[in-house]
Amino acid sequence: MLGGFRDRPLGHLRLTVPRMAVPLIVTPLLPQFRNAYPDISVEISVDDAAIDITERGFDAGIRIGEAIEKDMIVMRLTSDITWTVVGSPGYFARYGRPLTPEDLTRHQAIRYRYPTSGVIYRWEFERDGRDFSVDAPGNLMVNDFLLLLELAEAGLGLAYLPDISVGEAVASGRLERVLDPFLPTTPGLFAYFPARSQTQLKLRAFLDMATALLRRKG
Repeated sequence: MLGGFRDRPLGHLRLTVPRMAVPLIVTPLLPQFRNAYPDISVEISVDDAAIDITERGFDAGIRIGEAIEKDMIVMRLTSDITWTVVGSPGYFARYGRPLTPEDLTRHQAIRYRYPTSGVIYRWEFERDGRDFSVDAPGNLMVNDFLLLLELAEAGLGLAYLPDISVGEAVASGRLERVLDPFLPTTPGLFAYFPARSQTQLKLRAFLDMATALLRRKG
C-alpha cells in the first residue's frame, strides 16, 4: 500500500514563472493538471524578476534561457524567441509606421522597467551583424508584460515583446508588427530546477504535461 503512494505524484509543488508564461503555459495547463493529479497542491508565484529558487524554497522556475542561474538543471520548453515591435492598427493610422529603429525617436513607446533593478529596458536590434539598442521614448511605463500587451492593443503606444506573447493578437489583427528585419532572436523559455528537485514525481508530472501542451501548440 505504501509503495503505491510512493509511486504516485503528490505533495506541494512551488513554481516561479514570468508573466509571459501565464497565458502560454499556466492558464491552459492547470485545469488538466489538477484533474490528472488531484493529490498535488500547486503554488505559483508570478514574477519577472530574477529569483534564487533554492533560497526562496521553490521546486522549479520558468525563465528565458539567458536569465537562468548557471548551477541549475535546465529543460527547454519553447523554441527560441524572436522579439517584436507591435502597435495597434489605430496607432499606426494616427502616427504612421517606423521603418528603421532610429524612427522610434518620433514615436510613443510603452516602456518596461525591470522589477528588481529598476532599470528601464532599452529596445534591442541588429543590423549587418551588429547589435545596438534604442532608448525608445514614451510617457507610459510598466513592469508587467501582460499590461504592456494590453496597453499596446488599446493603441497607447508601441511595445517591444516576444513573439510567443503576441502571436494571437497579431493573427486576429489587434496588433501589427513593424521593424521585423532588425529584431533579434534569443533563447526561449526553459524550466530550471536544482539537482534536489529532479527526482520529484510531482515536478516530472508537471513538466511532462507542459511539454506535451507546448508541442500541441507548435
